[in-house]
Amino acid sequence: MVAPSENLLRRLARVNPTTAFVVALVLMLAGLFLPGIVGAALLFLLAAGLAALTFTTWPVQSPSTRALRATMLVLLLAGVVAKAL
Repeated sequence: MVAPSENLLRRLARVNPTTAFVVALVLMLAGLFLPGIVGAALLFLLAAGLAALTFTTWPVQSPSTRALRATMLVLLLAGVVAKAL
């Protein structure tokens, strides 16, 4: 029996990297340009996805990759807070 998280990782591994990049870019730009709480919600959605990906892949990442991902997550969450205010 395959664990649900392993199933999710297999599905994510099949996602086209260009498609994933474009979707993340669209979410980021929409979050930055849409006003107030709507933009903050989109940025939060992106941050939640990044946090889930970071948490899931943490054991197999190098320390430099971990630091970069954690920094990006903190900056994105700071953007969410700034956008919400």
